[in-house]
Amino acid sequence: MGDWFQTIVDTEATPGEAEGLAANILDWLIADGFVSAERTDCVLGADAGHAPGAGYGEAVEEPDPGLAGVWSNGLHVTVGRTVFDAGQGEPSAVTCPHCAVQMPLVDERWSPIEEAWALFADAVGSWADGDDEPVACPSCGRAAPVHTWLWADEYFAFGHLGFTFWNWPTLRPEFVADFSRRLGGHRTVLLAGKL
Repeated sequence: MGDWFQTIVDTEATPGEAEGLAANILDWLIADGFVSAERTDCVLGADAGHAPGAGYGEAVEEPDPGLAGVWSNGLHVTVGRTVFDAGQGEPSAVTCPHCAVQMPLVDERWSPIEEAWALFADAVGSWADGDDEPVACPSCGRAAPVHTWLWADEYFAFGHLGFTFWNWPTLRPEFVADFSRRLGGHRTVLLAGKL
């Protein structure tokens, strides 16, 4: 069965501003009743998170009356340099930020294309450790840091701030757009995945 998650990633927050932005967003989510103020054991992979609040239904397309009975039903906030991913599966392609040529990463059977992945594997793996390894485009030859490439299927997002909602129904587009506005208009990426 597994656990479903949705992560809103701020791809433009700097290391210096991520903690303050996280506090501002959390204040808004608590004040509007989307999540509870108390931190509890309600998220995967972290010590504590924020359970859904009385107004969480306003953030999702179709509220789930059974969500309260699910152990992993909270919000986890990640502050720090992180490669966020969608969990299972693989991205289908990646697009060069210079020439906009799209490079397939899987074949017609959805098997990884090893030579394509080889261009990105080290750079993706080392980004969270502080490296900003450039990747050269096979089409135009220009190099760009791995975090600037555009990943199909919203599979990867690179950033210093992310908000993961565990097992919530699909977030409303308006709610996700409000995040971006409240983050100072920063570009956000919504990853959805399953463990």
